[in-house]
Amino acid sequence: MTYLFIADLHLSPNHPRLVRGFLDLLQHYQNKNTKLYILGDWFNAWIGDDYTAPWLDEIIQQLKQFTDVGNQIYFQVGNRDFALGQKFLNQFNGVLLPDIYILHIGNQTFRLEHGDALCTDDISYQRFKKIIRNPIVLGLLKSTPLSFRQKLANGFRKKSRQSQQNKSYAIMDVNQQAVENALHDVDVLIHGHTHRPQIHNINGKSRIVLGDWREKTAEAMILEINQNADWEFFKWIIIE
Repeated sequence: MTYLFIADLHLSPNHPRLVRGFLDLLQHYQNKNTKLYILGDWFNAWIGDDYTAPWLDEIIQQLKQFTDVGNQIYFQVGNRDFALGQKFLNQFNGVLLPDIYILHIGNQTFRLEHGDALCTDDISYQRFKKIIRNPIVLGLLKSTPLSFRQKLANGFRKKSRQSQQNKSYAIMDVNQQAVENALHDVDVLIHGHTHRPQIHNINGKSRIVLGDWREKTAEAMILEINQNADWEFFKWIIIE
């Protein structure tokens, strides 16, 4: 059994190289009895499970091939694709996980999350997240036309980029106390979001930060764990 963890792919029709890198990853692990965990920001934006497009059809087709042989796919929403739901995942027997998920492998306990909830110093973002992720607000958004949601998503991305330019790296990174709280009852914390891949030692426990998928350098830091809870944190090369 292979447990594979990735995050922050930010797939979109505007970045075909990243899409190809993901499809190559699925092909590579096709026959390895794999449990694939995608910890948020799988897509650069997700405007609803009623969205369809040719570039997405190819992804869904290969996801079906991946699960048809017994592999499994698990997904946690991120700050870019929080509107993605079980309806989309049903097309390839994927499973929507809660925002925080506890996974037991061997004698180790792992906590999985996207990572944005750990950035508690970014008060403006946390305030926005609380509003936009409210079930009532989310339900109202999903009832609007796709064209409106697309414009809204574009506006959110533009505003987010402008906001990040005025924030320090420290504010947008995780809060140390939040990390220690998250690690309290587990051995390992795995998350993405910050785009700062690294393994940190926190009071004898591990915090593994998955890498964002980088089109310019054609790489991503991903995590593989075997059934004995031995892990390998390595660079996935996106082939041209």
